[in-house]
Amino acid sequence: MGPSRARRSLSFAAATAVAASLAVTGCSSSGGSGDAAGGKITLTVATFSDFGYKPLIAEYEKAHPNVTVKERVSQLDQHHNSLSTQLSSGSGAADVVAIEEGYLPKFREVKDKFVNLADYGAAARKDEYLPYKWAQGTTADGFVLGYGTDVGGLAICYRKDLFQQAGLPTDRAEVAKLWPTWDAYFKTGDAFRAKVADHAWFDSAGNVFSAMMNQTEVGFFDTSDSYVADTNPKVKEFFQSAGAAAEHGLSANLAPFSQQWNAGIKQGKMATMTCPAWMTGLIQSAAGPESAGKWDIAAVPGGGGNWGGSFLTVPKQSKHAKEAAELAAFLTSAASEKAIFQGPTGSLPSLQGPLQDPAVQGTKQPYFSDAPTGQIFAASATGLKPSFRGTKDQEVRIPFGNALQLIEQQKATTAEAWTKALDEAKKGLAH
Repeated sequence: MGPSRARRSLSFAAATAVAASLAVTGCSSSGGSGDAAGGKITLTVATFSDFGYKPLIAEYEKAHPNVTVKERVSQLDQHHNSLSTQLSSGSGAADVVAIEEGYLPKFREVKDKFVNLADYGAAARKDEYLPYKWAQGTTADGFVLGYGTDVGGLAICYRKDLFQQAGLPTDRAEVAKLWPTWDAYFKTGDAFRAKVADHAWFDSAGNVFSAMMNQTEVGFFDTSDSYVADTNPKVKEFFQSAGAAAEHGLSANLAPFSQQWNAGIKQGKMATMTCPAWMTGLIQSAAGPESAGKWDIAAVPGGGGNWGGSFLTVPKQSKHAKEAAELAAFLTSAASEKAIFQGPTGSLPSLQGPLQDPAVQGTKQPYFSDAPTGQIFAASATGLKPSFRGTKDQEVRIPFGNALQLIEQQKATTAEAWTKALDEAKKGLAH
């Protein structure tokens, strides 16, 4: 999920600050436990943001009186780093563990540390999923590592009041016509800044770069898992476009998902934000009720795209693997994913049924001027060609995000930052 929604692939270096403010519950370092009296068990679910599971867990516990479910919530990087340690040591992992898509390739390399969910009937659910989502969570030999939770269909969230100040259209259909391409998006930003000089066009060059990269079939790694960022022309093209926009003053220079980023959203420092489905919850939380109706949502430049999404896995060290697999299946069922999308987090289902459900298609978000989010995000998610994520994709993305921040801070030109990003990425691959 993105993060929420933040889940999702949140960003580059400091993408995890949002989760820090979430309450951490059930923070025992052990997995599930049994209660000799009455055969009751406790299952733990570890996530890295609010996945919208609380009402579903209450429902599950009511239907399964012998099961108590506890949630652990930690920051994105901390969550995945802890999981690596827990798998290596053989203890401490939760019974059900969320893994964000950017980290999944790394954990696929140690699939022997996880339960094959196909042993608990997961293979029968293959046709429920968007094909690329199912493929991400499985291996060539049929091992089902995780149940897909959400996908991050891309759009652009924008401030209608700031568009009006700049003399730009505010109707979402007309707004989408402003930027059929990313070049048009940046040119519109230049026009906006010429009229409204005290507001930025977007929040972060890193977030824009992330959105652009997540529209490519091949990014930092090719499908053989070979590093190609230094030879893939799309990587350089998108980096230079985002960097040039930052040099032109279009960025608010806010580190993604930091406290300053949240404050910037609340203060309306930017007119647009690259907006995967899970981002709407973060914007609403950061901007507060006073900004309801000021925001709207339009199609993303370049058509469809996906940023983020997660999977629920069951580590082998769980003492209740069968029950954990059943809980993971419940939390990712069609009914559950539909309910989550219609709830506060707004995470977009990765199951084809809910995506086509009239109730989901008809979902509107009052906070975002009644934007038809069901239609907008579902169309984006189903119309894309998935971007391949390499085993070390997450590690490689960080230097590029850091380099873009140097441009925003006027500490490097785009050309200098590009060279630094390539150098740092290669160093990261060597470790």
